[in-house]
Amino acid sequence: MEVKVFDQTGKATSKKVTLSDSIFAIEPNDHAIYLDVKQYLANQRQGTHKSKERAEVSYSTRKLKKQKGTGGARAGSNKSGTRVGGGRIFGPRPRNYSFKLNTKLKQLARKSAISYKAKEEAILVLEDPKMDTIKTKDFIGLIQNLDLSNAKTLLVLGEKNDPIYLSSRNLKKVKVVTADSLNTFDVLNAKKLVLTEGSVGVIEKILN
Repeated sequence: MEVKVFDQTGKATSKKVTLSDSIFAIEPNDHAIYLDVKQYLANQRQGTHKSKERAEVSYSTRKLKKQKGTGGARAGSNKSGTRVGGGRIFGPRPRNYSFKLNTKLKQLARKSAISYKAKEEAILVLEDPKMDTIKTKDFIGLIQNLDLSNAKTLLVLGEKNDPIYLSSRNLKKVKVVTADSLNTFDVLNAKKLVLTEGSVGVIEKILN
């Protein structure tokens, strides 16, 4: 699959890039995508939730009332989860939500997500952008030149570029990542996938 390469002014250049069919044109596997996104979201959870259970609540262990003859139910402790201020019954405890997925399955999920974007014609290839200073105004100008101001955009760089990353981090609709950290969730969460020339080779190398 051949696509045009655009420059920073938003104009198509004479260059073209060939995108590998083994990554950008496969039959998407929805279940692989589901598992990879599920793992990504699970890994975002801190798992530090905690509530006090019966043994941890600070109350006297004195029996509240006599066992029989009151006409009501038995009551032995203020710590009971059925009483106001008592411990939580089966409350949440700290835990780790992460789980393992095979590398090949994660690769298949990323290929599937990218192929969906290719089918939707939502992939744009950009010349490697050059920014020497950290200036959000300049980055906004780049996005406007590409006519992506109103679209949630994922910009994939071939290698780390601090001026571009720092210039974009205050923008709600733009996320900048490097090709080696590309994940299924970010691809699907964006309306437009903008690949720099340098990122295409890195993506093909990692996913093949």
